[in-house]
Amino acid sequence: MKGLSSFALPRVAISLILAVLAAAVLIGINETGFQQSTRALDRIEEYTRNRNAVHSLLQDVLDAETGSRGFLLTGDPRYLEPYNRAVAKIDQDLDGLRRTYAGRAAEAALLGQLTGNVQRKLAEMDLSVRMRKQGNEDAWKFVLLTDVGKEDMDAIREQANKLIQGATDGIVNAQEQVQQSLELARLGIAIVAFAALSAFYLYLRQSTRLKLADEQQQAALQQERDLLEVQVRERTATLAQLATHLQQVREEERGHLARELHDELGALLTAAKLDVARLKSKLGPQPPEVGDRLQHLTESLNSGIALKRRIIEDLRPSSLANLGLTAALEILSREFSERSGVEVATSLEDVELDEARQLTVYRIVQESLTNVGKYAEAKHVDVSVRGYSNHVEVEVRDDGKGFDLAQGKPSTHGLAGMRHRVEAAGGRLSVQSRPGAGTRIQAVLPKAAPIAA
Repeated sequence: MKGLSSFALPRVAISLILAVLAAAVLIGINETGFQQSTRALDRIEEYTRNRNAVHSLLQDVLDAETGSRGFLLTGDPRYLEPYNRAVAKIDQDLDGLRRTYAGRAAEAALLGQLTGNVQRKLAEMDLSVRMRKQGNEDAWKFVLLTDVGKEDMDAIREQANKLIQGATDGIVNAQEQVQQSLELARLGIAIVAFAALSAFYLYLRQSTRLKLADEQQQAALQQERDLLEVQVRERTATLAQLATHLQQVREEERGHLARELHDELGALLTAAKLDVARLKSKLGPQPPEVGDRLQHLTESLNSGIALKRRIIEDLRPSSLANLGLTAALEILSREFSERSGVEVATSLEDVELDEARQLTVYRIVQESLTNVGKYAEAKHVDVSVRGYSNHVEVEVRDDGKGFDLAQGKPSTHGLAGMRHRVEAAGGRLSVQSRPGAGTRIQAVLPKAAPIAA
């Protein structure tokens, strides 16, 4: 028994020594894994900061280019605010990256190339902005259309991606060292459990941060979209008001010019015609040559008076004010048919419209007939005006060669003017045409004035 006891004591001692050694090994493994993991995580954090700094630099360069191009294309000084902010932040980003890569020769050399390309890009943008401010249109457009800026941006992206890839590789290596440490830590259940919980906690924290950052980014993007939509609506409304004003000014100028031609030129031509008549009566019997000359002069004056009358009617139709819309459209259609040789059939109902809308209907038919005479090569045209309880429908249809609306024929400029005129009056204009199938222009105008927006 004593021998057994004496034998058991060494086994206990050995077991205790082995347990101590195992504990020491576990503690050593744990400490080694802990130290390696700590250093790897520090490197991951450093590489992550470097990668984020390069991403930030690249984003600031893109923001500066976007702001400068926005200012160049629109001339709006508000685009200079993000441009100036991005330019100021680029210098900070470069300083931070120089400090980070101060002890790394390869990364520092690549950073030097990146810095040179960034500075060239900034100089190119600064030159374009200054020339735009100075009103040197040709110079900044030339700079904008060259490939220098694109080459610099391609070089910046390439070098930035190399730095980012280097940081990513460092992160991957550090992650591999962490993995090795975790594999060593599997020798101890506690270490494995602690490492698993730590990794799970870090994962949850990172996921929460990413989710929060994504929500903030989405909110910022939505705010920018809303702001852009508001600006687009405001610009569209302003342009529409300007176009309407220019159209009104044009009609006023037409009326003024028509009155001037009627009062001044008409009086001069009529006086000249009367003078010729008096001269002819005073001369008595004249030689045939003199009579022919006087007759030719009288006919020339009559032609001038007729031309003056046609010009006045085109500028400001007196028939519209004196005879009404239906008679004015009948006269317009008849005169067009006589000039062009195109048969025009009219179906005109008496409608009640104010003076402005009557002029709108007249201009629509006038412009439509003008387009038919210039482009359609038609043989027959139908002009109709129909009145309903709360709106009026105007239609001009021809059997000409038609055109493709998507190809933008020369007549589409006139169509755009008609469309704006109709929409300014609160109506809508529709155009239907196909090559070889003629053209149909229809306008619907309300009888009452639209409520101002």
